[in-house]
Amino acid sequence: QVQLVESGGGLVQPGGSLRLSCAASGTFSRLNDMGWYRQAPGKQRELVAQSFTFSTTTYADFVKGRFTMSRDNAKNTIYLQMNSLKPEDTAVYYCRLSWGIDNIVWGQGTQVTVSS
Repeated sequence: QVQLVESGGGLVQPGGSLRLSCAASGTFSRLNDMGWYRQAPGKQRELVAQSFTFSTTTYADFVKGRFTMSRDNAKNTIYLQMNSLKPEDTAVYYCRLSWGIDNIVWGQGTQVTVSS
């Protein structure tokens, strides 16, 4: 059906940067919500950034000014540019796609580790 493939995670030092990518393939509406979520050890999954097609992006307070999400609707791909990374940003980052009614797809997740 629909598949989300994430990439770009890895190990980075505090203050460093990473860029995550999520490419969607398959059949789904071009009017949709796509976003990034993350889950740290011992914590619940939380919203990082999300946007509806052609709309602006909503960010969690803890990433405002540091992270930027962008969408390439022609490629069905979203990105997350992460700057000034902190150790507390360490988590598995998941891509999420939703459209229509009861259509939700999650990516497998990509590990981001911020450590010196």
